[in-house]
Amino acid sequence: MLATATPHSLASGAAGRGPFAGFGDLLASEFFKLRSVRSTLWTLLGAVAANVVLAALAALFLVSRLSSQELASADHIRLSLVGLHLSQIAIGVLGVLAITSEYSTGMIRATLAAVPRRRMMLAAKTLAFAATALVVGSVACFAAYFAFQAFLPSGLLKSSLGDPGVARAVAGGGVYLAVLGLLGLGLGAILRSSAGAIAALFGLLFVPVILLSMLPHSWQTSVGPYLPMNAGDAMYSLHRETSGLSPAGGLGVLSLYAAIALTIGFTLMKHRDA
Repeated sequence: MLATATPHSLASGAAGRGPFAGFGDLLASEFFKLRSVRSTLWTLLGAVAANVVLAALAALFLVSRLSSQELASADHIRLSLVGLHLSQIAIGVLGVLAITSEYSTGMIRATLAAVPRRRMMLAAKTLAFAATALVVGSVACFAAYFAFQAFLPSGLLKSSLGDPGVARAVAGGGVYLAVLGLLGLGLGAILRSSAGAIAALFGLLFVPVILLSMLPHSWQTSVGPYLPMNAGDAMYSLHRETSGLSPAGGLGVLSLYAAIALTIGFTLMKHRDA
């Protein structure tokens, strides 16, 4: 990711105006860097398109093939958000690139020369990315839900946002994408390598689930809910699984993974050379 602008220098006069002096300008600069890169726009559009298109396809071709027993037990919110399996890749990669691209291009040296307070720079970058990912993720999930409802066969799995739990589950999908992106940003800050951080992110998401499926059932029910992907699933599920976490519990567990990665990233940012 190559941005077209760097933040103005916050070094001059900032020390005397408090620890957050210049943070607003720095935040505006990080928003500008994020939106000025064409790959950011295409990645976010791809995330929205994946959600909407796959939701419509699921409504058109999958729902009519479900048996009456399957329809009775189906979680139609998870069906409508089937596109999250693709859009999570886009948002996760974007979270990584939000920080690692500056290292790969060498732009991080210019950024840190302009903003010697490294943690404040990373805080602004984190906040700018989180706000963008949350807005785009929420739009993608609500658009997918409405597309799914619009293309459903008559009388099957129909619902509205006013039904119990529906709005919460759809919004949970958007929050899941934002938190997943922050996990990617944290790993990017730790590893400073796009390839390494992306591999670490998706290894953390997919490999434990595969390994756990080979272990005894008691392990799957006791450990499984606390894996990152399973915790994320709980956030946008309409019905809680017997051994699964609640939506709030899933948010808490996934946020903890992201918080740990970001905390390590903030610590290393202070002590390592650019």
